[in-house]
Amino acid sequence: MRTLAALVFPGFQTLDLYGPLEMLGDHDIGAINIKIVAETLDPVASYHGTRTAVDRTLAESDDYDIILIPGGDSAPLQPRNDAINDWIIKASSKAEYVLAVCTGTVLLATTGLLDGRRATTNKKDFSATVPFGPKVNWVPQARWIEDGKFFTSSGVSAGMDMSLAVMAKIFGEKAADAIAVGTEYDWHKDPAWDPFARLAGLV
Repeated sequence: MRTLAALVFPGFQTLDLYGPLEMLGDHDIGAINIKIVAETLDPVASYHGTRTAVDRTLAESDDYDIILIPGGDSAPLQPRNDAINDWIIKASSKAEYVLAVCTGTVLLATTGLLDGRRATTNKKDFSATVPFGPKVNWVPQARWIEDGKFFTSSGVSAGMDMSLAVMAKIFGEKAADAIAVGTEYDWHKDPAWDPFARLAGLV
């Protein structure tokens, strides 16, 4: 049984969080225990206003097998949130896999953990956000990127494709295919599939 910590902050993007959790927390496999983590135990409102209950605070634990960092327009990039960044650094050092979706990748980049690594993020906000990670090898055209234990994805729905790729890595592609079929989701298995980069004028 692996334990996954999903970080939330006020204004996180709803699908960035719950899309991947749908794939990573599949009950038929039942091998990943999900915990929602935040600065306090108060429910956290998403960008859409829906409130998510919190299981643990940052101060309670940083020992998890998988870390998931969603994005959102309010991701704490500037000013920097030292409590969140410090937790990401400590938790990532212990985790088997670290996943970031959309501008969650940029938040991860501000910790320095992606320095010298390949990563991608939301194409709509790509040019405005990648300067927060000046030492990252940003890839403008990619659905998701795997670099060591770090998995980063493009915008919003791309997090589901990335999460299925992680499930395939852990449990095998047959298991990941079964999750995609069970959720009636058209899984884009090619990490280079990214028409949105062209729409955003990045390629």
